[in-house]
Amino acid sequence: MGRISGLVPSRFLTLLAHLVVVITLFWSRDSNIQACLPLTFTPEEYEKQDIHFLLLCRLVAALSVTLVLFAVELAGFFSGVSMFNSTQNLFSIGAHCSASVALSFFIFERWECTMYCALPAVTEMALFISVFGLKKKPF
Repeated sequence: MGRISGLVPSRFLTLLAHLVVVITLFWSRDSNIQACLPLTFTPEEYEKQDIHFLLLCRLVAALSVTLVLFAVELAGFFSGVSMFNSTQNLFSIGAHCSASVALSFFIFERWECTMYCALPAVTEMALFISVFGLKKKPF
């Protein structure tokens, strides 16, 4: 039981840390958008890189998807579907901790917008299906 009691707060804190970094990225996305563009760019190219929803690498679209997937993961966490699942907790802690560090570097080092990963939310949705669809215990 001690193992689970330590994982739950750790998962919650890493989720919140990742959420804070994503919200910070929304506020400071200007320099990252400029890093994704060539040295000479037009205002139309800037706007396309910022808010164009048809391509997956666009920053606002990716951050919006991230917030939706945060809602999915927090719903699974707070509903108890995955709160006491040790495997999901460890996976979520590792993924959100590494994402928080990577996004911090993305903000401070002005990395290009090229990569996106949604694995924790995908595993959370699989747990939703397992618990509510297949009526299996979440832990």
